[in-house]
Amino acid sequence: VQLQASGGGLVQPGGSLRLSCAASRSIFSMNVMGWYRQAPGKQRELVAAIISGDVTNYADSVKGRFTISRDNAKNTLYLQMASLKPEDTAVYYCHAKRYGVAYWGQGTQVTVSS
Repeated sequence: VQLQASGGGLVQPGGSLRLSCAASRSIFSMNVMGWYRQAPGKQRELVAAIISGDVTNYADSVKGRFTISRDNAKNTLYLQMASLKPEDTAVYYCHAKRYGVAYWGQGTQVTVSS
């Protein structure tokens, strides 16, 4: 499975962005899909995940601001980000796992700056 992330860019603090992750095949059977991010000099961290359909999990730092969703018909995972802060600046990666096999997208840069 190939994952193609898009939607990153430069946004001012308080702004919004929507990231998309298009999969090369059906995501219906994916056990877990999620978004990670990695800021310069920091470890990659989980931002949000959606498990077996509709169960979602968020990092404390993004709760109430980010929303993860998936569209099985379009084979696409989304991350709607609102009230963005400078500390949200990072490369965002989409991730999927199916029966223990993990897949990663190439990353999309999100920069929050005035």
